[in-house]
Amino acid sequence: MNKRKKRASRWQPIWMQIKQDKRAYTVYVLLSIAILSVIVRSAFLGRWENVFTGVLASVLLLIPPVIERSFHVELPTTLEILTYVFVFCAEILGEIGNFYVHFPFWDTMLHTFNGFMFAAFGFCLVDIFNKTKRFRFELSPIFLTLVAFCFSMTIGVLWEFFEFGADMLLHTDMQKDTFQTMINSVSLPNDLGEKVTHIKDIATTTIVTTGGEVITVQGYLDIGLADTVKDLFVNLIGAIVFSVIGFFYVKHRGKGHIANQFIPVFKGEGALTEDIEEPKTQKDDE
Repeated sequence: MNKRKKRASRWQPIWMQIKQDKRAYTVYVLLSIAILSVIVRSAFLGRWENVFTGVLASVLLLIPPVIERSFHVELPTTLEILTYVFVFCAEILGEIGNFYVHFPFWDTMLHTFNGFMFAAFGFCLVDIFNKTKRFRFELSPIFLTLVAFCFSMTIGVLWEFFEFGADMLLHTDMQKDTFQTMINSVSLPNDLGEKVTHIKDIATTTIVTTGGEVITVQGYLDIGLADTVKDLFVNLIGAIVFSVIGFFYVKHRGKGHIANQFIPVFKGEGALTEDIEEPKTQKDDE
């Protein structure tokens, strides 16, 4: 009985952290109910992979309150809600609902926001050091912006490594196939040896397996390169957009309505408040 009480007491602070913001809490509850219904339905249908995805989504929803409690920061309401929605759109709608297949723009949209969101978190991590007495640095706005940009791109690259590893080891298709109509290659036979062979207007590609099965597809089947580069490119766009916002946020000493909706505020011990005026978040109005 004592062990149960101890476990409950560990989760209680996280639950109370979630309930601090009424709007974010409402979104969290609604999405959690939706995820739970998906888990139950998948279990009845015997789709255990979807059950695992639903459980993973439920765990990922706890990231914002865990970050707030562990790093003593306050996430703006807008950023917190968007994080919840991002997890739901990626795991439940994207993976279980097959939105990645039905809507070609779905993956692009999420990777763009991913670049934006992680640039915000990277900016916050360095800005914490910039405004903490213990780790006092004199960091310029351009340096903060550069670190936020690099942090976002690093997360994007690591995610592509994860997708590649899952495809190779677990035989998934996270790096979605694309059909191309042209290729440039030095591997194809040509009279000049190392000359690049340019082939355009590819009509079909024939795939013959070792078992003798013949599969014909339209165009040239690219097994992930185009998808990876596209994902990193839109991640780049999202990171640049936030980096510009973050630069002017620091340049104007914490002022700016747009930036305040996405940049976490450090509330821990030793925080400095005289350098950058503490922005007013939506949580302060409640």
